[in-house]
Amino acid sequence: MEINFKIIILILSVLFTGLTAGLCFTWTNAVTPGIGRLDNISFLKAFQAMNRAIINGQFMIVFLGPTILLFINTYLFRYNSTAFWIFLVAAILFFVGVGLVTVFGNVPLNEILDKSNLEALSKDELQELRNKFEQPWNRLHMIRTLSSLISFVLLITGILYSK
Repeated sequence: MEINFKIIILILSVLFTGLTAGLCFTWTNAVTPGIGRLDNISFLKAFQAMNRAIINGQFMIVFLGPTILLFINTYLFRYNSTAFWIFLVAAILFFVGVGLVTVFGNVPLNEILDKSNLEALSKDELQELRNKFEQPWNRLHMIRTLSSLISFVLLITGILYSK
C-alpha cells in the first residue's frame, strides 16, 4: 500500500490543526479562567512561566505547522473545486486568525510581560500591568481559538469533498 505525499500533507494538516484547536480550546476554557482567579503577582508569574515553558520545538511545529501545511494542502487539491475552496478558507482563516493574531497580538503582550521584573513592581504597578495584559490577551486568544476550531471543522468537511 502506497501512501502518497498528498495524503501525508492532509493527515498532518488535520492533526496539527486539531492539536492547535485543542490547545487553544483548553487554554480558553481551563487555563486562563483558572489562573484568572489568582492575585496579581501570582497571575503574572504563572503567565510568565507558562509563556516561557511553551516555547519549544514540539509546540512550534504543531502550532505554526498548519500555517504552511494548510496552503500546501490547498495547492494539492487545486483540481477539486469544492475541496479546494474549503481548504483555502481553512488556510486563510488559520493564517490570519491564529498566525497573524499570535505574531502581532499575543506575542507582543507576552514580551511585555516577560521583560517585567514582577518583584520590583508595586501593588498598583502589578494591577496596571495585569490590566494592560489580561483582557487584551484573552480577547486575542479567543480569536485564535475560534479560528483554529473553524479551520479544523473546515478541514474535516473538505475531506468529505476530496474524493
